[in-house]
Amino acid sequence: MNFVYFPTTAIVSLLYELEDGASAEIAVVGNEGIVGIALFMGGDTMPNRAVVQSAGEGYRLVGQHLKMEFDRNGALQHLLLRYTLALLTQMAQTAVCNRHHTVDQQLCRWLLLSLDRLQSNQLNMTQELIANMLGVRREGVTEAAGKLEKAGLIHHERGRITVLDRPGLEKRVCECYEVVRKEFFRLLPDVLAH
Repeated sequence: MNFVYFPTTAIVSLLYELEDGASAEIAVVGNEGIVGIALFMGGDTMPNRAVVQSAGEGYRLVGQHLKMEFDRNGALQHLLLRYTLALLTQMAQTAVCNRHHTVDQQLCRWLLLSLDRLQSNQLNMTQELIANMLGVRREGVTEAAGKLEKAGLIHHERGRITVLDRPGLEKRVCECYEVVRKEFFRLLPDVLAH
């Protein structure tokens, strides 16, 4: 790994792929985070891959520069370690959610996590891609999106989802979204305040 990335307006999904090509999202990174934590955590690679979920901008930094600054044991090291803890919480909660909650709840969680990292209420994403992120069949996402649209929470058309009622989504989502959101705010209050 030669570079780390700091998305500013882009959203990056961290995916885990199985040998048969099936994949599932294990975390999402936006303007609160960094892609490439393995570099400063002592590894050169990770068994997952990063895919841009929503196009946008970001900064790229030579990994060795970040590693040298991290090794100085200063404020950046503490910030990156707190971010890593928040990211681990998101990964663990995603695993629990994918195992124990309905596709409807998972879709609500995924939409809200994405909205938290976007500057609009619109996601340009096909249902096939969302299904890959959630690790479920496309038909399950189509059915869940239909229920959310019927309830007036979203509008979806080919390749685009517009969130119409965020508070309504927050009422339907499982506890997993709030657990992740609270942990990010607890660990990174200065980063998320901007």
